[in-house]
This record gives sequence, structure tokens and C-alpha cells, in this order.
Amino acid sequence: MARVGLTVDRLARAGAELADEVGFEHVTVSELARRFDVKVASLYSHLKNSRDLKTRIALLALEELADRAADALAGRAGKDALIALANVYRDYARAHPGRYAAAQFRLDPETAAASAGVKHAQMTRAILRGYNLTEPDQTHAVRLLGSVFHGYVTLEMGGGFSHSAPDSEETWSRTMDALDALLRSWPAPSTTTG
Repeated sequence: MARVGLTVDRLARAGAELADEVGFEHVTVSELARRFDVKVASLYSHLKNSRDLKTRIALLALEELADRAADALAGRAGKDALIALANVYRDYARAHPGRYAAAQFRLDPETAAASAGVKHAQMTRAILRGYNLTEPDQTHAVRLLGSVFHGYVTLEMGGGFSHSAPDSEETWSRTMDALDALLRSWPAPSTTTG
């Protein structure tokens, strides 16, 4: 019998809070059971295993990020939209490091296709249409932006920029300027073969 008050949604939210506190990689059904002062077995009426819990946290994080991005992008285009989207990811990672890590969790293809991750790609592609990028360059640019945003945030949160000048904020601003310039003058495909 399911414990009164415990739902999959409540467990996913508690798991997300736990991830922010201890790190996404340390989230387990056992640790969550300790938080609710229940036996692990009582959570298995709601969750299959720790992977199921992590998947639900990832889906929650992707949804939260998509909602924040949609709000930030409303009425913006071009460089303003690019910066708004980048700042959503960076700000979310700072406020919710465990959830941000969860948003990177590898989902199975069916779950990923039904997740808010699709909204992220759509919003990024909408920004890129403002730069007149078409396929396959649009896909290349989506991957580039994701790599830069995630790479920068990961290095910054790990302290990689805290030991030298210039200030990380200045580098972030210059990075946004560089991305905007690159997207406005996207290179033609190389004609040489490697």
C-alpha cells in the first residue's frame, strides 16, 4: 500500500531538492527514503529504481528550464534572444546545480522525444532562424550553442575561472558577443576533405 502523501511528483521534486544539496550523482531511492523517514520498499510502489527517480528529476529540470527560457525569450530576437537563453541556463545552473546536472542526464529515445528537451531545441532553432541559418547549419549551430553554454557553465561552476583575470562576467559577455558575430557570419561549408 502506498504511503499517504507520497506521489511520484512529490518524490521527483524532493529528489530534485536532494540533487541540489548533495549532487545529482548521489541521488538514490535509499537516500530519498531517508529524507521521508520511510523504508525504501515503500518508495518502490511509486518508483521502479534509482534510474527511474533520476529520469523523473531530469524531466522536471528540463520542464523548469523550458518554462524559464520561454519567459525569457518572449518578445526577443537576435542577440537579445541569444543572451537571454544563455543566461537562463547559466542562472539555473547557479541556483539549482543538481537539477542542472539532471537536465544533462541521458534519457532513452522515447522519453527524450516526449520531454521538454524538444522545446529547448525548438526555442534554440527559433533564435537561429533570426540569423538566417538553414539546415544542416542550424543543427551545427544548435550543437555549438549547447556546447558553449554547458561547457562555460560547467567550468565556471567548477571554479575554473575564479583564479585569474579578467572577471568571469566579462568573459561571459565577450563570449556572447563572439557567438553573435559567428552566427551573423556563419562560414560556408569547407570544400576540403580531411
